[in-house]
Amino acid sequence: MDSVGIIVAFWLLSAIAVGSAVGVFLARNLIHAVALLVLSFVATAGLFVTLSADFIAVAQVLIYAGAIPVLMVFAVMLTPLAGRDNGNSLYVVPGVLLGGAFAVVVAIVAIDAEWGAAGAAALAGQSFETTADAIGDALIGRYVLAFEVASVLLLAALIGAIVLVREDEPA
Repeated sequence: MDSVGIIVAFWLLSAIAVGSAVGVFLARNLIHAVALLVLSFVATAGLFVTLSADFIAVAQVLIYAGAIPVLMVFAVMLTPLAGRDNGNSLYVVPGVLLGGAFAVVVAIVAIDAEWGAAGAAALAGQSFETTADAIGDALIGRYVLAFEVASVLLLAALIGAIVLVREDEPA
């Protein structure tokens, strides 16, 4: 049984994460939305800590709470301003209907799923090590091919982005 402090921290961090995510949606200023997004990411990292997933919590802070907001702010700063009067979009109503239908399907699947002992019995024989050392050994050992393919794909994406934004100089 978990201690009361862990349970209280879990629910408090959950409320902060959900509240700040709603704030991102409702924020009128983009910088305020990015700040609330960082708060949501940090609260999610705190949730990972309460679940004893320290490596994922650190990765969450480094990647999502660090790099993604910086990327968003630079994208806003370096993008020319579009017209303020973009008019009404024809896709709002179909988008809301499609999003609502997707939410209903996810809710039905989540309610209908067997979350009980069958899933726990299937996972009982497996050992899961979540230390950074074990994850590093798995990435460089068993999953080295997938790790290297991902690194080559990221390199190709970086080179492609540089080629797309580079301005050609006259010869």
